[in-house]
This record gives sequence, C-alpha cells and structure tokens, in this order.
Amino acid sequence: MNSQAKLHVLVPRAEIDSTIKKLAAAVTRDYNDKNPLLLGILKGSFVFLADLVRQLNFPLEVEFVRVSSYGSGQQTSGKVKMVQGLKLDVKGRHVLVVEDIVDTGITLAFLLDYLKKKKPASLKLCALTDKPSRRRVPVKIDYLGLTVPDKFLVGCGLDCDEKYRNLPDICVLEE
Repeated sequence: MNSQAKLHVLVPRAEIDSTIKKLAAAVTRDYNDKNPLLLGILKGSFVFLADLVRQLNFPLEVEFVRVSSYGSGQQTSGKVKMVQGLKLDVKGRHVLVVEDIVDTGITLAFLLDYLKKKKPASLKLCALTDKPSRRRVPVKIDYLGLTVPDKFLVGCGLDCDEKYRNLPDICVLEE
C-alpha cells in the first residue's frame, strides 16, 4: 500500500443502512420463528453482521469462522484454508452465512460445502455486496444487498492489508 492511494465513495453510508434494513426484513420474514445461527466470516463480515443483527428482533445466535484465500494484497491465492473453525454443532440448525462480499466464490464455495457436510436443517447465504464479474466458482446468494463493479473496495468491513475496515462508506481504493 503506497501513501498515494486514493479513496472514492462508491456506496454512501445512508445507502448501506437502507440496504441492510431491506436485508433484515427478508431475513426476519424467513427466520423469525427458527432461532437461526448467523455465521459471520471473519474478519470482513463483522461490521455488516453487527449492523444486520441490530435490525433483527427475534431469537438468534451468532458464531464466527475464519477462512482465508488471500495473503496480503488484492488477489486471491485460490487456496482456501480454515483458519478458525466452528465451535458450535450446526446439525439440525438453520444456518445463515453472513458475508461482506462475494468475489471469486472460491472461499464461499469451500465454506458452504464444509457446512453442508455438517447437516444443518437449512443453509443460506446473506451478502452485503456481490462482484459477479470476478466469479470463478458459482455461489447462490439468497439475500443480496448490492451488486458492485470490479474495483478494489474498502470500508464497512472490507479491507486492504487490514486497513480501511472502519470506513463508514464503501469506497473504491485506487493506488
């Protein structure tokens, strides 16, 4: 990351907030009587997950996993590893995976396959953003907030070498 990096707002905080409210309404419709497990993928999803769960007014549990296919920088390595696995049994549970961005699909396909083998009652995906132009592995997104262009994005949990997660807007990072 050089000091000449520039940030341009792509999605302002107000639009993010209204998007999360719409996603929360859809999740509430489908899960309000199911005591779901919302499974956040660390580190990126924690901001979106926190905003989402504050909009949900029914019993639920939250758990995290950490899966990585990125080293430092802006490109996936293509190799996925489970850095921090599940601590809860998901067998028979309604599981909603919560992710900040669906990019190549490699990491999510790996995680969803891993979870399916644990026999949840249902398994769905909620993503704040989707970058379909980068997809290398098909992934079904059940609850989608925003489709974004093929730019390197930061903010609202999205990072570049652990920087910029705290930005309230989703921004394009240009070096």
